[in-house]
Amino acid sequence: MDARFSVIADDRERGGSVVAALRKRPDVLVEVARLAAGDYRVDDHLLVERKTLTDLTASIKDGRLFTQAIRLANAPLPGILILEGRARDLADSRMRREAIQGALIHLAVFLRLPILRAQDPEETAWLVLAAARQARNRAAFAPQRPGRRPCGKARTRARILQGLPGVGPERARRLIERFGSVEATMAASAQDLATVPGIGPDTAKLIRWAVEEPTAAYPAGASGDDPEI
Repeated sequence: MDARFSVIADDRERGGSVVAALRKRPDVLVEVARLAAGDYRVDDHLLVERKTLTDLTASIKDGRLFTQAIRLANAPLPGILILEGRARDLADSRMRREAIQGALIHLAVFLRLPILRAQDPEETAWLVLAAARQARNRAAFAPQRPGRRPCGKARTRARILQGLPGVGPERARRLIERFGSVEATMAASAQDLATVPGIGPDTAKLIRWAVEEPTAAYPAGASGDDPEI
């Protein structure tokens, strides 16, 4: 068995510092390709989404964060989110700490995505490989159960949708039947959501409220005083 880590980096990360850091390591083979979810795929064991703190706030504002997180949570491999940078990187974002924490709570609690912190690209690269090493060891020693899958795609979809307000197991099932996927459900308008039996206008509005993360500005002079996220 090849002891090297095989890392596929999304082509949008091609010229990034994390790819450069990974390529310096003799135990890592890096390829570049377009990934459907995440920024890095390691050993076919793990998907990693990497965001600088500056991009984190920008992706909350334009809605990319939630869409990317849904894809990561719905992927067949375990996924993690690495937030890279220092608190001072948020000084110019003009976004309240509460709004940032609210988005991270949704990812960690309801989508069950682990969130790790790195100070710079070199530490991000280290975290990617440290997590991949644990995933490799877990795969090597995990007991095999022929004919059984610990968590099928339908169960994962239901779990994600039940993180939305007013959505239980039955409503989650109906949403999947109506829209076909978690991503399509998240993109649906309030009017379309309200047509699903058991949803109605009020629950549809709550779902849209949860999906469309609100943003707000820091009070003057407050943005640079936050502790680390």
